Amino acid sequence: MAKKSEIIVKEVAVKTIKHGNVDYICMTDIARMKNAIDPNGVVANWMRNRIRLSSWVYGDVV
Repeated sequence: MAKKSEIIVKEVAVKTIKHGNVDYICMTDIARMKNAIDPNGVVANWMRNRIRLSSWVYGDVV
């Protein structure tokens, strides 16, 4: 079963979930730091920029 928790990043709560040995973070929570009104627009921009998304997925571990 997945374990849910939160971490604080720059005074903002970011949801995390651990499934097996893999940690996942909520991209929308991180996007809210950039644009609190429209975080979905920030995520859409990330999805268009594969290089940035790939570095997050493969380079950063929570």
